Formats: sequence, C-alpha cells, structure tokens
Amino acid sequence: MNTEEQIADYIGSQPEPKRCDMEALHQRMLQLLPACQLWFLDGKNSENKTVSNPNIGYGFQTIKYADGKTRAFYQIGISANTTGISVYILGIKDKTYLAQTYGKNLGKASVSGYCIKFKTLKDINIDILEAAIRYGVEQEQ
Repeated sequence: MNTEEQIADYIGSQPEPKRCDMEALHQRMLQLLPACQLWFLDGKNSENKTVSNPNIGYGFQTIKYADGKTRAFYQIGISANTTGISVYILGIKDKTYLAQTYGKNLGKASVSGYCIKFKTLKDINIDILEAAIRYGVEQEQ
C-alpha cells in the first residue's frame, strides 16, 4: 500500500464529522504545499506497539541531533486525536511564537510550541491556521 492509500484509509477510518474535517484539511494542505513530500506514520514502534496517534506528514526537513546524527522528517503534520484534530508545525525554534502570533486570532484552539489542537474546523479561522503553517514551512531547519 502506498502513502496516498495509507492516508486515504486513515482518513476514511475516522468517524464523522472528524472524517470530513480531516479530508478537508488534507486537501487544503495539498493545495498549500502542492509539491511536498507526503508521509504517513502509523503510530507504531519497531515492535508494532502503538506509541502515538497516526500522522499524515507534509514536506521534508532534516533534523540534526546534538550527537551529530540526522533524521529526515516532515515539516507539517495532522492527526486525529480523541477530542478533535492536531496540526503539528515542526522546526520553529521559538516555542512561544505560535501561541503569541496566532493564538488570539485562531479561534477555539489550544496552541503549544509546535501543536495546534481544535475540535472541528468550524471552530477555527482556517486563514490564520494557514498563515501559521506557511510560517512553519518557511523556517530554516
């Protein structure tokens, strides 16, 4: 099964209305980042144990660790969670930036250093979310 099929299966497995919101957000991400690399992480470790929610990833970055090792990973991720949807914006060095810059105008969402969580798309201002995503993609890794 290829990445696009995994993503379609994952989105299709969500209950409504989350399924519709995830599909709309996925399509919006593809419009926003048309040439990006797609990722799908099933949330399982090497022992096939679930360690996180599955994630759909967009873009590419190389993460450099303190020991000098590097790892390829996505820049933007979306995931269904128990209460709604999470959008991960990775690679922003200032962990207060998202909340300070976008939090007040985003709508009914919680914003951490790299994650924006909300219940449904109708609860947030999608243009503000897109601005935060654009900012994240533009950051040098």
